[in-house]
Amino acid sequence: MRSDREASAPFGLKLAAAGGLLFLHVPILLIFVYAFTTEDKTYQWPPPGFTTQWLAVTWNRPDVWEALTTSVKVAAIATLIALVLGTLCAAAVSGSRFFGREVISLLIILPIALPGIITGISLRSAFSLMDIPFSTWTIVLGHATFCVVVVYNNAVARFRRTAGSLIEASYDLGADGFQTFRHVVLPNIGTALLAGGMLAFALSFDEVIVTTFTAGQQQTLPIWMLEELVRPRQRPVTNVVAMVVVLVTLFPIIAAYYLTREGDQVSGAGK
Repeated sequence: MRSDREASAPFGLKLAAAGGLLFLHVPILLIFVYAFTTEDKTYQWPPPGFTTQWLAVTWNRPDVWEALTTSVKVAAIATLIALVLGTLCAAAVSGSRFFGREVISLLIILPIALPGIITGISLRSAFSLMDIPFSTWTIVLGHATFCVVVVYNNAVARFRRTAGSLIEASYDLGADGFQTFRHVVLPNIGTALLAGGMLAFALSFDEVIVTTFTAGQQQTLPIWMLEELVRPRQRPVTNVVAMVVVLVTLFPIIAAYYLTREGDQVSGAGK
């Protein structure tokens, strides 16, 4: 058993960890503060006063609701596409061995490793070449390119931790492919898919760069915020919207963390 001195981290390490956390999160906390300031044009510290009026102003702004609806729609559809394609890719890569498997795996995760501006330019060029008009659907396709990667990473890790003997036993007992997927595979990878879907939704909801290159006249919430910062009308409204974005993306990320923090044991091993 470890002693208290061995179990406790050095004070200097704790201080460094606290400094790192403050460096990361204080700017985010400032957004929450400025969302309730009485001043509507400047950022000053300390704030001249606090009010909740901007919550009501934001609630009654139709442009905010329109941008929010577009963001939710795009994120939901992109997540559904990612769940289907990401799961199929993960099943193919983890369930069989074939020549070039690692190359294919690399190509699947490449879109999320590339800078967003590269992905955006390439997608815009492809859409223009194929005469596809820019719309909500081009935004969805653009977001799906990196959402697939998130789902794939979660699913392939869970597939590799699921014993193949479970699937073999299901077939031996007379189940067909759909029954095996529904009663054996899906229960084992369900939490991984749910976590991947939540992360994909969060990434899509606050994506800016790819959206800029794939959108037409449509505005997602992050694009709306960007334009409001360039030509501010009521800056606290922008901060209120930013606060909402933080909360909307925070909860799926926390849920995904708790869903995927199990140990590395293989499901069905030894059965």
